[in-house]
Amino acid sequence: MIIQGTLVSSSGTFKSQIRVDGNFIVEVGPNLGQPDFSFSDDCLIFAGMGDIHIHARDDVSESQTYKEDFCTAGAAAINGGVVHAADMPNNPVPPITDESYHEKTRHLEKRNPPIHFTLYAGIGPGTRPLSFAVPYKAYMGPSVGDLFFKTLEQLDETLSHYRGCNVSFHCEDPILLEEHADAARHEEKRPAECEISATRFALQMIEKYELNGKLCHYSVGEGLPLIREARSRGLKVTCEVTPHHLYFDQTDLTDENRGKMQMNPPLRTVADRQAMLAALREGTLDYLATDHAPHTLEENEQGISGQPHLDTFGVFVTWLILDQKFTPEQAALFCSENPGNFVNPYVSPKKFGKIEPGYTASLTVLNLKQPVTIKREDLKTKCGWSPFEGITFPGSIEAVFIEGRKAR
Repeated sequence: MIIQGTLVSSSGTFKSQIRVDGNFIVEVGPNLGQPDFSFSDDCLIFAGMGDIHIHARDDVSESQTYKEDFCTAGAAAINGGVVHAADMPNNPVPPITDESYHEKTRHLEKRNPPIHFTLYAGIGPGTRPLSFAVPYKAYMGPSVGDLFFKTLEQLDETLSHYRGCNVSFHCEDPILLEEHADAARHEEKRPAECEISATRFALQMIEKYELNGKLCHYSVGEGLPLIREARSRGLKVTCEVTPHHLYFDQTDLTDENRGKMQMNPPLRTVADRQAMLAALREGTLDYLATDHAPHTLEENEQGISGQPHLDTFGVFVTWLILDQKFTPEQAALFCSENPGNFVNPYVSPKKFGKIEPGYTASLTVLNLKQPVTIKREDLKTKCGWSPFEGITFPGSIEAVFIEGRKAR
């Protein structure tokens, strides 16, 4: 199969062809032959975009699959131009041992979802590393689920056993969260100081135990200098940012929409949102990661935090490119290459993130001239809603290829 069009990588944009054999790209260049798929100049072809922070809500208990499962999350991902995703471990049956991780893996394989899922293992009080390499997630304070630490000292003791591992941190200080627990509004219960304090501690842990660290869903501008300073000293730390922390802020909150607009960490100030856009542009933030958290609308109204974002990943990228003036090359870095680099140690023989021979033939094609309005009936997530409903994005998903097959 030969695909033709404008290819995008972090190093440039150029017209070319891609030859695919089976699941893999085998050649890239001009004049490879008659194309099977040819995309117009209105379209950009990216290495398949990856979302390295989602909650598919699926595990061996199947107790939360009424709102999402691996198959519906995969369908929502393809709908949003996402070709691989990494699933978080805060399940009713969390994957925290070899046995429980293998159980979740077998459950995933039995589901046979339409995209590849990488599974995080959880770190909680008293856990120990698995006997094989996986990415880990540590919840520094309570979020959604029971896998979290009550004190930072407890986290320190546990992390002492994970030296050299790949650990992602949900940065909210549990002691400060407790101090603000009686505040009137959600954003006051989880103020910026909770994230800043936890950032300092996470960076200390990354240095102390020589971790490959990642800070999840970053949202506070005041914490960015801490990250930059740590990197200048050679710490291995990368950072995510979500669509909602780039698009919405506290000025968007009303008494009517608070349930739908609640997440952990919460929406921040206008200045914080602008700081996140600037930090993504200049590279302090490394990944666009949705924290896709599918709950029913009824659950959100009852105070459960999280928003579904897989269906709208790619169209949100067109907003970044066309409205916020990010370059396609920047988008290729934080949507394709960096997510690929994150999961590739765990997905062999698959290899995501670049349009090069030897990489998996998964591609995301964006149309920058065809706007789309988000409608509930077009969503594939089982929870059935989006915070972007009614919003028109300036571009759309033209096509998605999954491991050598056109899936959309």
